Amino acid sequence: MKPERVRRSGGGRKKLVATEPRIIADLDRLIEPAVRGDPEAPLRWTCKSLRALTTQLQAMGHSISYATVRAILLEAGYSLQSNQKVKEGGKHPDRNAQFEFIAEEVSRSQRTGQPVISVDAKKKELIGDFKNAGRQWRPSGKPQRVRVHDFLIPTKGKAIPYGVYDLTKNAGWVSVGIDHDTAAFAVNSIRQWWKTMGRRAYPKAGKLLITADSGGSNGSRTRLWKWELQKLATETGLSIQVRHLPPGTSKWNKIEHRLFSFISQNWRGKPLTSLAVIVNLISATRTRSGLRVRCEVDSARYPKGEKITDEQMATINIKREDFHGEWNYTIRPNLLHRKK
Repeated sequence: MKPERVRRSGGGRKKLVATEPRIIADLDRLIEPAVRGDPEAPLRWTCKSLRALTTQLQAMGHSISYATVRAILLEAGYSLQSNQKVKEGGKHPDRNAQFEFIAEEVSRSQRTGQPVISVDAKKKELIGDFKNAGRQWRPSGKPQRVRVHDFLIPTKGKAIPYGVYDLTKNAGWVSVGIDHDTAAFAVNSIRQWWKTMGRRAYPKAGKLLITADSGGSNGSRTRLWKWELQKLATETGLSIQVRHLPPGTSKWNKIEHRLFSFISQNWRGKPLTSLAVIVNLISATRTRSGLRVRCEVDSARYPKGEKITDEQMATINIKREDFHGEWNYTIRPNLLHRKK
């Protein structure tokens, strides 16, 4: 009878990810333009099949089976789900093409050392002793008491967080407004990020790439958004490239998954009793991947309903791309109006 074989510790075939470390990065690049999901949940899902991903990885020179791809995806928190279980609004025929266009633009800017940011407004929050979703550790039997009804407290108002997420540096900026979520407020948040964080991180920047939703204060049809971006371009000397996500895909915005979801996790179960509490909780948001966030209150007033005339629009130094110019455009500095 042959003796039972005993494998020494650490023996046997090494995992593919150990022998081919590039495989994880290559898989992420394949999936990234197609990532979907609820930004408040840790689970991510992708619309590309295992066999399609395996074929593309093999074309990139990796010797890998679809079973191994599945194991890697599961370990990374992905799953493949049927599209009938989600509802994202109407599907534009060029939706996928726009995402691929954005992905290429982002990669190009990052390769050349130019800043790339994702921007959006987070959900408005009532300030006061209101219930906040989630739980936190407290002495047993001593839950924090909060109001039964969520009615606005006039003396406290609402907080309007507008975020800027640096895709390359994994760093975030949040301006907490107290007035209205307008395009002027949105662009001023980008301005404060540039003054405080951006220009120090990118001292040789000549352009700024912004990815944003198609609606809201930074919407593709909003005249004030372009007017305010023209002011910012002229002030900074940066050419500002804007790439809007297709309509109905706001949850695909990188800032939702990489910044806002972690802010929500950090303040879960904590009543947002004051602006100071909100700023401190946002600023304290951290992740194991190295995310750091800065936050300040923007106490300026941003009146609603500001109109931009045709004459004003004609002065904007804008160049639209051939592919969906309503979504993709560049606003360059107006040098004649730039302050010395």
